[in-house]
Amino acid sequence: MFAELFTIDNLTTFLVLTALETVLGFDNLLYISIEAKKVDPARAAMVRRWGIVLAIVLRIVLLFVVLQLIALFGEPFLEISLPFITGSISGHSLIVLAGGVFLIYTAIKEIFHMIGIEDLEHDQGRPVRRSVAVALVWITAMNLVFSFDTVLSAVALTDNFIVMASAIAVSGALMVLMADTVASFLNKNRMYEVLGLFVLLLVGFLLMSEGGHIAHLTFFGYPVEPMAKSTFYFVLVTMVAVEMVQSRYQKRLLAERKRESRGAL
Repeated sequence: MFAELFTIDNLTTFLVLTALETVLGFDNLLYISIEAKKVDPARAAMVRRWGIVLAIVLRIVLLFVVLQLIALFGEPFLEISLPFITGSISGHSLIVLAGGVFLIYTAIKEIFHMIGIEDLEHDQGRPVRRSVAVALVWITAMNLVFSFDTVLSAVALTDNFIVMASAIAVSGALMVLMADTVASFLNKNRMYEVLGLFVLLLVGFLLMSEGGHIAHLTFFGYPVEPMAKSTFYFVLVTMVAVEMVQSRYQKRLLAERKRESRGAL
């Protein structure tokens, strides 16, 4: 049984999923950091750590619940037979399709919010002190919302609960160890959130294709095929490479502009 866990496919999925869970957890980490600033500064680090631990526990519990729902609702309950679309909708396919829609909606909403965001300095001008208990209650409530994208991303990549739970636990442990560093880095390099959102969008399309395949959906006679894992990994690596090259090129352009401005003086 344990030998089956250490296959190339499972290990690759574990590494990709750990990285993906860490990236998708950045928004959660930012929210936890904001809430931690509202308590006594001496206890802010403790609130950050407990907030991340709560996030890990909630994600694993939610992951178990989603997998149980998928196992229970495997039989089709709705047959679709229209001139342009056919299929057999089951609870499993509906959960996966709904998850894909949720991720795509979340990613697009956050992308539009990011490019149209207004100055938030006015909201940060008046510090609000909260007790540790109240801050943890708010963090727990928001963790439930933030956990859906990470759990659905895990379900999209594998059906092995141990691999998924391990990736969530490891990514959470990394976030605990690097909470202060990551929070500071993201505040200074917010552009990397864009990469995470487009990864989220890609995972949403992966879920949509998987859900359509499970439901045996056809559009105008063409069946919906699931996105191959190799295609997903290739696109993911390409996106990361483009982001790295673009970041370095942008720094080079800024350096050249500084030299030109100095020369003009």
